Amino acid sequence: MFIQTEATPNPATLKFLPGRVVLEEGTADFRDASTAADASPLASRLFEVPGVTGVFFGYDFITVTKDGGPDWQHLKPAILGNIMEHFMSGQPVMAPAASGLPTSDDGEFYDAADEEIVSTIKELLETRVRPAVAQDGGDITFRGYEKGTVFLHMKGACAGCPSSTATLKHGIQNLLHHFVPEVRQVEQVV
Repeated sequence: MFIQTEATPNPATLKFLPGRVVLEEGTADFRDASTAADASPLASRLFEVPGVTGVFFGYDFITVTKDGGPDWQHLKPAILGNIMEHFMSGQPVMAPAASGLPTSDDGEFYDAADEEIVSTIKELLETRVRPAVAQDGGDITFRGYEKGTVFLHMKGACAGCPSSTATLKHGIQNLLHHFVPEVRQVEQVV
């Protein structure tokens, strides 16, 4: 098994490409070992590596976030070994009882009168924004719309990335405003 790695715009996050599907659908974002414990054998294994503070699964990639401690050159061999061992063992990436648990997108909010605007925003996010963000090892989901403000949740490499504010304010906000003039600003929610 050959696992490629790619840098992301977030220097604290590295993208791992195992050359196979990681999650058939959706994404999974683990911000600490306790959220991974019962939900994902692979994420739990990755949190055992000292310095790992976040694990994110996309369709065909895994992003791992580290603290300010060890350099990637020290962490990478242990992470690669854990990913390889996991896939070779045949265990599932997500525990059967917990599949989808950390990806809950409940809690969307918007006025029913804005249904058409929200539908257009979601389509733009799905077709134009999410594929680009996934290339950088992250994901972005719609959380709400209120009085011209779009609320988005950033995950994976995008969460905590130094350039995420620029991505939101200059890239996504401009794109959405171009196609949906009612959009005046974009805000990140946690």
